[in-house]
Amino acid sequence: MARGARLTPAAAAAGLVAVLAAAGAGLTVGPVDIAADRVALQLLDLIPGLDADSGLSPSRAAIVTEIRLPRVVLGLLVGSTLALAGAAYQGAFRNPLADPYLLGVAAGAGLAATLAITRGLGDGAGWLDPVPLAAFAGALVAVGASYAAGHLGGRSTVSLVLAGVAVASFLTACQTYVLQANTDAIREVYAWILGRVATSGWAEVSLIAPYFLLTVIVVIRYRRALDVLAVGDEEASALGLDPRRVRLIVVTVASLGAAAAVAVTGLIGFVGIIVPHTVRLVFGPSHRVLLPLTVVFGGAFMVAADLAARTVLAPAELPIGVVTAFIGAPFFVLVLRSSRREVW
Repeated sequence: MARGARLTPAAAAAGLVAVLAAAGAGLTVGPVDIAADRVALQLLDLIPGLDADSGLSPSRAAIVTEIRLPRVVLGLLVGSTLALAGAAYQGAFRNPLADPYLLGVAAGAGLAATLAITRGLGDGAGWLDPVPLAAFAGALVAVGASYAAGHLGGRSTVSLVLAGVAVASFLTACQTYVLQANTDAIREVYAWILGRVATSGWAEVSLIAPYFLLTVIVVIRYRRALDVLAVGDEEASALGLDPRRVRLIVVTVASLGAAAAVAVTGLIGFVGIIVPHTVRLVFGPSHRVLLPLTVVFGGAFMVAADLAARTVLAPAELPIGVVTAFIGAPFFVLVLRSSRREVW
């Protein structure tokens, strides 16, 4: 690891360009193509005190501000949160294959969402929809159960991960049982499981925004501690760091952010693998550089994946989880091959 690594202006500029390019494409491309300059003027018109005439009809202006803009913002927040959570897990566990679903986040959210859907509770929207609320609660319960079970094995990292695998397997089995008993809801459940970045306005954005901010602030605050943790627990302790405390805080906050992301978009896999590893390969392994850039490129990646999901088979829309899996599965194999050994 390079000592004194810093985020360079060139790297920050690359991240900014990626976000602007992805957001611009997300706002202009669709069943109704709208010129980029018109979109820019329409966005400027939203700023208090500015009166920019975009020349768009009321219906096209509504497409930009009420449909595409909330969807792009939601994609940026979800992608950033999942990618940052993946980088945090990989740094905390010193495992290049760790991701936000390691401690049962996906399994807990999936079971709770399945229960909510099979009970006919999926008719609301945003804050009023019980499905994302149930998924959020289920994800947190799963992480809590993993921590409780892991502590029985001596509070080691290995025990925690194995407990997460056991809890996830049990919850997945429960979800399968519920689905078999409610076959009429299978289609709706699997539509949620495959993920989507669809909004009914700004409600979903307001739902995840506080957890996004909390995850970014806390995880990036521990960027130097994660660099120290990379040398090993014994060496980190000798340098005055408490590895267990750092790991507990970072993993808990990352799990909270991942749970919020899963609650509003369903299960979107591989984001926490693809983005951190790509950033690490291009810009280096130091968390002082890795974490901020992961936030930026994670959002850009999710918006680009969502754009592909809604345009590849237009007018039909692919689940975004299918798009990320197409990219992530081969990427995962490459990461697995390049990993010389597992580090715990």
